[in-house]
Amino acid sequence: MSPVLRNFLAVVAGFIVGSVVNMGIISLSGAIIPPPSGADVTTTEGLKATMHLFEPKHFLFPFLAHALGTFAGALVTALLAVYNKIRLALVVGFFFLAGGIASVFMLPSPTWFTVLDLVVAYIPMAYLAGKLASGKNKAALN
Repeated sequence: MSPVLRNFLAVVAGFIVGSVVNMGIISLSGAIIPPPSGADVTTTEGLKATMHLFEPKHFLFPFLAHALGTFAGALVTALLAVYNKIRLALVVGFFFLAGGIASVFMLPSPTWFTVLDLVVAYIPMAYLAGKLASGKNKAALN
C-alpha cells in the first residue's frame, strides 16, 4: 500500500474512531449526570430552549467527549500513519475543531465553556496524541 494512501486511510480511521468515542461518551453522560429537570436533550431545539437550566456539571461530559474523542482519533491516526504523524494527528484535531466551532453556532453555551472547549479540547489533545504516538514508535525502534 502506498504511504500516501495509508496516511489518508489513517486520517479517515482516526476520524471514525474519534467520532465513536465522542458519541459514546455523550450517550453515557445522561446516565451519570442527569440533565436538568424538564430539559429535552434529544433535539437541538430542546437543548436551545433549556440550556439556561444547565449547571457547570452538565458541561463536564461534553468537554470530555470532545477532548477524548479528539485524542483517540488523533492517536489512531498517528499510530497508523507512515510519516508526518503529528501533522496528521493535527489534521484530525482541526476536523474536530471545525465541528466544535459549528456546535458553538448551533447551540448556545456559556462563554467559559466555549472558550475552554475550543482552546483545550481539540488542537492540544491532537498534538498530545501525536507526540505520544511518535514517542512510542521511536522507542520501539531502539
